[in-house]
Amino acid sequence: MTATEKPRHPDTQELAPRVVAWESTRACNFACVHCRAKAQKIADPNQLTTQEALRLVDQIAELCKPIFIISGGDPMQRKDIFEVASYASKKGLRVVMSPSGSNLNAETFQQMKAAGVKMISLSLDGSSPEVHDTFRQVPGAFNLAIRNMMLARQSGFPFRVNTTVTQHNLSDLFNIQKVAAENGAAEWDVFMLVPTGRGKVQMEITPDQYEATIQSIYCASLTLPMPIKMTCAPQYTRVIAQYQKTAQPSQPHGRPIGGGRGCMAGNGFCFISHIGEVYGCGFLPVAAGDIHKQSFKQIYQQSPLFLQLRNHVLLKGKCGDCEYKAMCGGCRARALSVYEDYLKEEPFCVYKPK
Repeated sequence: MTATEKPRHPDTQELAPRVVAWESTRACNFACVHCRAKAQKIADPNQLTTQEALRLVDQIAELCKPIFIISGGDPMQRKDIFEVASYASKKGLRVVMSPSGSNLNAETFQQMKAAGVKMISLSLDGSSPEVHDTFRQVPGAFNLAIRNMMLARQSGFPFRVNTTVTQHNLSDLFNIQKVAAENGAAEWDVFMLVPTGRGKVQMEITPDQYEATIQSIYCASLTLPMPIKMTCAPQYTRVIAQYQKTAQPSQPHGRPIGGGRGCMAGNGFCFISHIGEVYGCGFLPVAAGDIHKQSFKQIYQQSPLFLQLRNHVLLKGKCGDCEYKAMCGGCRARALSVYEDYLKEEPFCVYKPK
């Protein structure tokens, strides 16, 4: 089988994404130590224009009606952001937004409601100013995050809290969850750091800590009332499967997994950069195509990169031998960052295939 042939297991191939993330800009007032985008104070002059962004929405809507994540940088740095969000909503996309939080106010939440934005995500990487502000490199960032949660709650606007796990906050994780719950978060999304952009390998927790973390997150999901999601942690699907395989009928099984593999890069998910390049995810710096040169549908369905990412038969090392490879797939971005080969084994997985 060649790398560009269709997978032997067609159930793993997504011909249309369920989630599309658009990096609307790289402009941002923050300089977070883990930032994938290496965000900057001033917008790139080559970022998509308003008309190019609207054409992008048209192309996505012609193929599917996915969750459309408007991210950055900080999308609030674009003056046309509500125009694009409103247009996407009218086209049938489920629009959510990921602002940095540096300039939100009550009027902003009303504008998001009017544009059809369904939810926003707010970042919280520490349960105290000492932890969060050091991570964000902005004094007062913690108090600002709490203020934004209060504003969202007062506006009746649902929000999720995103937390990126590093050595810096590993011991603080469940304190962060408590702060998020106390301030009205609808969900908690735990991101496992992928060393790209400003994020460095040295910031990552160890493989053993990684496994212990996803195990503890799963166990917490059985009892905590707040829904918990894990991102950039494909092994989480394997952990859930292992627990559910051994659980007694009377034991809680946790919340069901959403469709798709653990690593959804190019396989149910894709990322579009601020200049229109299409990637499997924002952490995998290998472009599948450019919307200025090809249609979104053509890139998503026919890109050799995406065909490879959907084909778990091509995985190497432990991932290639693993009985969970169809559901997990290992993090392709992490494999690239460590081995310079996105098809090699997940370097932070301690599981030994049977």
